Formats: sequence, C-alpha cells, structure tokens
Amino acid sequence: MAPMTSSARPLLNRRLAEFGTTIFAEMSALAASTGSINLGQGFPDTDGPEEIREAAVRALRDGRGNQYPPGPGVPELRMAVAAHQERRYGLSFDPDTEVLVTAGATEAIAATLLALVEPGDEVVALEPYYDSYAACVAMAGGTRVPVTLRPHEETRDGVTRRRFRLDLDELRDAVTDRTRLLLINTPHNPTGTVLTRAELTEIAALAVERDLLVVTDEVYEHLVFDGAEHVPLATLPGMRGRTVTIGSAGKSYSFTGWKVGWVTAAPALVSAVRAAKQFLTYVASGPFQYAVAEALTLPDTYFEEFGADMLAKRNLLVAGLAKAGFGVFEPAGTYFVTTDIRPLGESDGFAFCRALPERAGVVAIPNAVFYDHREAGAPFVRFAFCKRASVLEEAVERLGTLAG
Repeated sequence: MAPMTSSARPLLNRRLAEFGTTIFAEMSALAASTGSINLGQGFPDTDGPEEIREAAVRALRDGRGNQYPPGPGVPELRMAVAAHQERRYGLSFDPDTEVLVTAGATEAIAATLLALVEPGDEVVALEPYYDSYAACVAMAGGTRVPVTLRPHEETRDGVTRRRFRLDLDELRDAVTDRTRLLLINTPHNPTGTVLTRAELTEIAALAVERDLLVVTDEVYEHLVFDGAEHVPLATLPGMRGRTVTIGSAGKSYSFTGWKVGWVTAAPALVSAVRAAKQFLTYVASGPFQYAVAEALTLPDTYFEEFGADMLAKRNLLVAGLAKAGFGVFEPAGTYFVTTDIRPLGESDGFAFCRALPERAGVVAIPNAVFYDHREAGAPFVRFAFCKRASVLEEAVERLGTLAG
C-alpha cells in the first residue's frame, strides 16, 4: 500500500534525497546471496580479547549498565578515556567536562556536526571519505567541500610504495569565509593514508590562521604500519581548544557491535556536542561501557601485538592482490587496502564490484561511493583485511583467477 500523503512531495527530505541504501548493505546482501567472502564491510570475523568480553558478561551479571547509564557516559569509562589520552599522547582531559561517551564513532560524528554546523556553513572534508560524513553534513544543513587525496609514489628506507597524499595548497584554497570547520580523518579510511606530523602542523596553522574548528576522526589510531606515527591534532600548537577528537573501541578492540565511541574536547565543545547527542540516543551500550573501560587499561603490548597481527594480514592481502593483477596502494594505517582495477582492463568500480562475486566469489567496495567527484574514484576498489588469515588466503586464491 502506498503511504498516505497530502501532496506529491517526496517523502524523504531533500537534504537526504541523494543518499539511498548504503553500498555496505547492498554488497553484504550480495555476499550472502552468492556465498562470497565479504571483504567489503570493515568488521573483524573474530572477537577481541577474551578478558574484555568477560568484563562485559560480568557487568551484565552484576547489574551494571542494564538500566540507563549517565548521559555523559559511565564515570569509569570517561576516566579511562582521559587516562588513555594522557598516557599515549600527553593530552590532559577532565573526565567530567571534556569527555563524552557516544554510540560509536558514527554518532559522535553526527552529534558533533549537528551541534557545530549551521545551515549554509561549509565543511571541508578529505575525499574520499567515510560515507556518514556527507550525510551528517547534509542533515546539519551544511555544505561539504571535498579536498581530494590523490595517488602518488613515495620512497622510504629504499622501498617505493603507492599511496595517497593530501595537497596542502588545495586544502588551503578550499577554505573560504563561509568555512566553519575542517573534518580530518587520520589514519584515513578508505585510502589508508596516515597524515604526517608536518602535514598536520600545516593543517593546525591553517585552522589557527582562519579561526576554524577541526573535527578529527582518529578511530584507527592504533593501526599504523611501516614506521608511520599517529599524531593527534589536539597535541599541536593552538589546537587543544578548537579540536573535537573522536575515538572508538570498535576498531581498537575488535568489538564493533558494541558501539562504544567517545569525544574529547574543551568543555564548551563537549557541552555543545552533548546538547545534540542527548536527542539522538541519549545513552547506549551500558554494560559494554564498563568493559571498554577495562580494555583501555590493557598494556601497550596489546596494541603492539594487535598491530603486528594486522600488519601480517595486510601484507598477505597486498601480495595476493598484486599477484592477481590489481594496482595496489599499500596502506600506512587502518585495515583497508585500496586497489586500482585498470591494470585488469576495468575502469568502473561499481560494475566491477557487482560482478566480482560471480567472477571470483569475493565482495569488495567501489571507492566511488566515498567521493563527491565520482569520476575521481571510479577505478578504485577497497578490500578489508581484518579477517582471519585462512579467510584472506582463500580470498587471495579466488582472486587469483582474475589474473588469467
């Protein structure tokens, strides 16, 4: 039955009209219907540390978090987030006024943009970008201004790798009198780029010069490779009071379904974000907040072992993709690999990904969905390597049929 409406006006408001079903839903459904290996959506196929899972069970049994937790998040988690930022980066945050727990990083992004962006404000974001950025800017009534990361070759320690790089001049030129904030993601999904200290210093100087707010999505902070360094923007001169930093437990501890994220920022910024967040979920993930608080106290050896495991998986998939004939951009961070399908005689990422399950029994994501400039992303396809080694080995074997 058609929905009842008093006019011919479309039901979906114009701000969201350009956003249909996400590519992740489409490709995951395709993986299920064809029995393909799903290297599209970025979630691990194994759980994180057993002691952290048991901490969640213990919280459930002890009745902690089974009812509404405090709006800002349980004190134990807010204190653990603050301690983590201090221990890892030397950033001091007041757990009561400068830390806000959210329903994953996605809600943190939504609440932050809804809180800080007025209709007509411009938001400069690095393209390609996580798909929720565009939708959240639209819901806030802002105008997104993409600055495109572009392919290049870099040589370090005698090794040449293909990666994506930010053009700082292009970023500077994108800022106008209507720019409200910069939306920065490092380590960057989907390209795997990790912005250098020098690049971030230039971004910080631009923000100070033009009096801009900066939102930094740092959910892959613990997944950097090949000697790359994750530098929180808030540590740089002039940035502590103008930066909203977004973190997440899902990517660092392989419990993506728990949906526990957080915001750290100066009190006025946290207060603004909380004002929007309280009308989204208000609170979420009660028992899991206690478990994540314990996860944040794990020794640094946990992150070292986690990173080493992901590096081995990255290398396995990168080698297999190169052997299959893809042009491979070796990521310096995250758990995604971007590839170029033109060496395979292809140029349309959408068509390639929709055909790939039948051709090779593997699902990937067309990078064009992460671009405003769709043509710039057309030949690129993203694969996730946060899977068991045996699954990656099977995927590589299947993809090897493309080389013929």
